Amino acid sequence: MNVFAADAATRTARLRTLRRAVALSAAALAAVGLSACGGDKTATPTAAASSAAPAAVTSAAPVSNSDAATLAGTRYYLGTSGKEASIHVVQGDTDKVTARIPFGSGSCTENTITVSPDGKRIAWVQNGDDTGTLMTAAIDGSQQRTLEKGVNCLGSRALVWQGDDWLMVQQRNRSVLMDMVAGEPHHGDPGEETDRCWSADGKWLAAVDDYGKPFVTGGKAGRSYTYTPPKADAAKHDGWQARSVSTDGRYVAVGWKGTDPSRQDGSFAVVDTTTSKVVELTGAGSVRSILFTADGTVLVRRATGITVLDASFKLAGTVQEPGAVKDLTLLAYAA
Repeated sequence: MNVFAADAATRTARLRTLRRAVALSAAALAAVGLSACGGDKTATPTAAASSAAPAAVTSAAPVSNSDAATLAGTRYYLGTSGKEASIHVVQGDTDKVTARIPFGSGSCTENTITVSPDGKRIAWVQNGDDTGTLMTAAIDGSQQRTLEKGVNCLGSRALVWQGDDWLMVQQRNRSVLMDMVAGEPHHGDPGEETDRCWSADGKWLAAVDDYGKPFVTGGKAGRSYTYTPPKADAAKHDGWQARSVSTDGRYVAVGWKGTDPSRQDGSFAVVDTTTSKVVELTGAGSVRSILFTADGTVLVRRATGITVLDASFKLAGTVQEPGAVKDLTLLAYAA
């Protein structure tokens, strides 16, 4: 079930029900049912491909990665240099640059460029410093399309994926859910939540309600949770928000909000939404980011490499990253 496919009356009733339940008892919301959603993930955009799309470019030679067998999927990284962004695709021990996106005018592109959870699409806001034009392309930079004008590009999470085919944007002070296959806004009620973040499969939403309370929902029911940062860090940045959600909605990875318009993709802790307790993560070194993937794998990125955990947070292995991507932003992982 698409959270935003329901009509406005149904959405409003569900939010009111969640608020009443939270006010009575957080424990009453502990049991939550999974919702199902589907869709054709192989649909082809109908618009003509842009002749200006950049060609795929292979980067440096493969690097040694003796633990790569523990992470057989594909990772997608964002690099920036000069006046363009580059999309790095890492499979096994091979790093390849598949697309180069010019920044254009302003800072919107650099701050917003993102990759869908399945690694098939790129999206970004082009030109401008506050608002610009929403663009999309295939992962190799081909099939570029212009979707919407006047899309906000400020903040640490201006564009947020709901699964592989839907993208939440901000336009004229309202949330708009874009159908990335049709290339147009979805005509549903986007609700009143803020700080939205979906699981990689698009089934679970973590957000903040209009009373300022964080919660997770699978479409039919939900539960609230709390998180208190360590005392020494409590005043950092502009607070925290969910940055990644497990596919069963039980866990969220939290990260600091940025204090300026620039992107901030990191996260630093995992919270169990059924108990509001912080999960102890296996591995040494400070955490740079935490990503819950569609296949249940948990990727904990550190300066020393990626600690790979299973869905129960047991250690599955450690992957050393190719040198060319060690300092880049990890955008997505597809099994």
